[in-house]
Amino acid sequence: MIKEIVKDEAILSQACEKATADDASVAQDLVETLVSLEDAAGLAANQIGETKAVVAYLDDDDNPHVMYNPVLKQGLAPFKAVEACLSREEEKKVTRFARIQVAYQELVDGELVERKRKFEGWTAQVIQHLIDHCKGKLI
Repeated sequence: MIKEIVKDEAILSQACEKATADDASVAQDLVETLVSLEDAAGLAANQIGETKAVVAYLDDDDNPHVMYNPVLKQGLAPFKAVEACLSREEEKKVTRFARIQVAYQELVDGELVERKRKFEGWTAQVIQHLIDHCKGKLI
């Protein structure tokens, strides 16, 4: 179901709870909402009112991917960036890493499976933004 984007800082500033396989409907709502938005690259569950550590992002081919409980494990090549956010009006300056390694879980046949993957460039920047959302950190 496509959801409204939350702009309430009281919700967005809360650290998200660990997600489980039972949060598959949250992931589905995230994907449906993300693909319905023009110029969106990623979305965290708290941006649709769910305080679960679930994020969805679009890859370079605009295919959606979901991560449960993402954690930044390594960041290389820091740089300054100016980012926009669907939940905020103004853009903000942030420091991001050009290359990252993320540990997360993926839902496979109803079970969460551990994954670890490296990302770089724009996708790495988007994922770092989403991980910040899970921590209750706003840009």
